[in-house]
Amino acid sequence: MSEPLTAEQRAWNWYDWANSAFYTTVLTVLFAPYMITVAGRAAGCPDPDETCNKTVDLLGLHLAAGSLPAYLTSFATIASAFVLPIVGAMVDRSPRKKLHMAAFAWSGAFFGALLFFMKDDQWQIGAFAVVASSILAGCSLVSYYAILVEISTASERDRVSSRGWAFGYLGGGLLLALNLVIVLGHGAFGLSTEMAVRISMLSAAVWWAGFTIIPFVRLRDYVPQDVVASEGGLLTRSFGQLFATLREVRGFPMTMTFLLAYLFYNDGIQTVVASASTYGSKQLGFSSSVLIGTILLIQFVAFGGALFFGRLASRHGAYRSLLWGTFGWMAIVVVAIFLPRGNVALFLVVGIAIGLVMGGTQALSRSFFSQLIPRGREGEYFALYNAAERGTSWFGTLLFGVVFQLTGSYRPSILALIVFFVLGAVLLLRLDPERGIREAGNEIPAQV
Repeated sequence: MSEPLTAEQRAWNWYDWANSAFYTTVLTVLFAPYMITVAGRAAGCPDPDETCNKTVDLLGLHLAAGSLPAYLTSFATIASAFVLPIVGAMVDRSPRKKLHMAAFAWSGAFFGALLFFMKDDQWQIGAFAVVASSILAGCSLVSYYAILVEISTASERDRVSSRGWAFGYLGGGLLLALNLVIVLGHGAFGLSTEMAVRISMLSAAVWWAGFTIIPFVRLRDYVPQDVVASEGGLLTRSFGQLFATLREVRGFPMTMTFLLAYLFYNDGIQTVVASASTYGSKQLGFSSSVLIGTILLIQFVAFGGALFFGRLASRHGAYRSLLWGTFGWMAIVVVAIFLPRGNVALFLVVGIAIGLVMGGTQALSRSFFSQLIPRGREGEYFALYNAAERGTSWFGTLLFGVVFQLTGSYRPSILALIVFFVLGAVLLLRLDPERGIREAGNEIPAQV
């Protein structure tokens, strides 16, 4: 039996519960198909069940309505790559990390709530809202991940991180279940399908903002440790330390290797998750009830999967468990390519497999990376890490959208994603975990 979490570790887990509902209900399930429908209507595709290759104009660019969600996610990630390191440098120098976490979360929830006003053919407000909320969510996670190092020892982090992810999937699954009732039973509530979707997206923003209050109240503030000295004002120090971080990370080759590996395999994970509802709806012909039900199944399976990988890491180490999880993702992508249209049973089997490996690989990535960071630099390094974090993948979603625009089919788009898992696995195999932990000046845990 693993040891129980401390009071602060339990409080920290609540933010996984808070933000996972937004990622699940909005970014994973409802936003992409609904945006494609609204944008398709603006582009001249009145039938929401047909693939729309017609374009809409965004800042002078003519983008296929069916690719628009992927392009928006890619843009949010590019913007995050510039914003998050600045936020991270600021967080490392602040004794109020929980305030930064909560302020960014509440701001992100505000913009997420604006998705309620995306209706008819008014897709522009949804495009603005999803980009802003995604960037702010990433900013809040920089502080959140940095707090993990303050409330747990090196040997505790796999367990704490895995339970946090499990708790997040449970919360996300619970809200998704409530939204399933609203969307599928919209007639009983006197709602149209689109109004039910809009209310569900609004509920995710309210959930995110509301449950963030718990970690904000219960977590303690810690005095920053081992902060690198820097002159000037806060903004000047933040920008200056950003460039110092980018220079110095090259002095930690194992940390750099893991960041590159994570960039690739996590982009693959995020693109699979973000495009699952689009692939199921537009390519395989499943109704919204099947899609939401499948994602709901994935959420609850992922709860057990995160706990399972936490136990696996305690026996075999986070590094080996991550490598095994990456191989599992390769198998899932290959099977998904050949799913026949309309076969619900096989779609559910793939969903169960996704749930088993999804939570574990993400939770252990977070805790393993914390071992490769120099003390006092958590915000800066987690900012680099978080630029490729869930919901803000860049290369994967961009490739997914471009391949669809070129081929008019989502099957080759899914096929293209396997390259990200292959590259991630190759880089992980080149990694020496104990060397990386020693180079960062950290204690080597019992199992690496």
